[in-house]
Amino acid sequence: MSGPLSHIKVLDLSRVLAAPWAAQNLADLGAEVIKVERPLKGDDSRAYAPPFLKDEAGKVTRESAYFCAANRGKKSITINISKPEGQQLVRELAKDCDVLIENYKVGDLARYGLGYEDIKAFNPGIIYCSVTGFGQTGPDKDRPGYDFMAQGMGGLMSITGERDDLPGGGPQRVGVPIIDLTTGMYATIAICAAIANRAVTGKGQWIDVALLDSCVAFLANQAMNYFATGESPRPLGNAHPNIVPYQTFKSSDGALILACGNDNLFNKFCDVAGCTHLAKDPRFSTNGERVKNRDEITRLLNEIFLKRPTKEWVKLLDDAGVANGPINTIEKVFEEAQVLARGMKIELPHAAAGKVPLVASPMKFSGTPIKHEVPPPVLGQHTDEILSGVLKKNAAEIAQLKAGGIV
Repeated sequence: MSGPLSHIKVLDLSRVLAAPWAAQNLADLGAEVIKVERPLKGDDSRAYAPPFLKDEAGKVTRESAYFCAANRGKKSITINISKPEGQQLVRELAKDCDVLIENYKVGDLARYGLGYEDIKAFNPGIIYCSVTGFGQTGPDKDRPGYDFMAQGMGGLMSITGERDDLPGGGPQRVGVPIIDLTTGMYATIAICAAIANRAVTGKGQWIDVALLDSCVAFLANQAMNYFATGESPRPLGNAHPNIVPYQTFKSSDGALILACGNDNLFNKFCDVAGCTHLAKDPRFSTNGERVKNRDEITRLLNEIFLKRPTKEWVKLLDDAGVANGPINTIEKVFEEAQVLARGMKIELPHAAAGKVPLVASPMKFSGTPIKHEVPPPVLGQHTDEILSGVLKKNAAEIAQLKAGGIV
């Protein structure tokens, strides 16, 4: 037994990213996760390709890289829930589970007798987490929702990207499905909180998590900037709305990030960069003044940074204790000594590819360490195992389910 949730069983009825991300987090934390997929097609994200995984001979498999990003640690069973026999199998699986995660449209699973009230009737301790685009209530509850939509409707795209008055300006989405991931993280936190509450009360509950809600919550300081001023923040490219300098600068051979989160760090920077006169200038001596005079201090620092190459700046600033860093490609990320030391890239055996490289969970525990042992499953890989081992079906019953197109 390993992981703080090794006593928890999860039924994952979700697809694509937000809800599967939550289920993967629970699997990382040690929970036993059974993923229910449609026969033949499976999770929608199995078709989000190329790229596909390659086997050890270099041959392309049918396993999408996208699917693998959100489904490690799970076992896959295929069940046709549109048929009564399939619905019954899901009920049997849910009977002994602690958590059920789903991201169907509002009311869809209830039509199959698999809604919260249906499951609660025979498993009152169930923690049932529904992840949707807009939530279970409100005028938009029946609308389909995707990360891209949430980034736009939730205001994130209006503050992301280059300034509107510069080349390349205009609304820009984040380079990963950040709201799917954020929603998955909120769902994970909510599920863990419900598990803790159930340990005290003995009662389960229904969790309602939405992409749009998560994006609005994710606005953080930018929402507060709006509340405080009544003015909608605008995109600033790689600059920060409340801290200066906290942005990218071009060096003589590339670029780097300077993050002076307080006046002390700015003073240290000025010392090692040979521009102490800027720290003494009333226009730049405090963060508040630097924010007011953003354009001028940025112009002056741009001139300074162009005098040295990136590597030299990184060494100089590191030695002075000033927060900074290079701007890595994804390839360079996995060559970083710190990333390697933290074990953020792992490799697991895979049924189709032979082995698959994966990104490890960033959560580190001293007493209940995470062990990555179960790779992303191929479609229906564990159907027979689950039917016989978990649901105690005999060979004849399993054959009948297969013949009827139920699994």
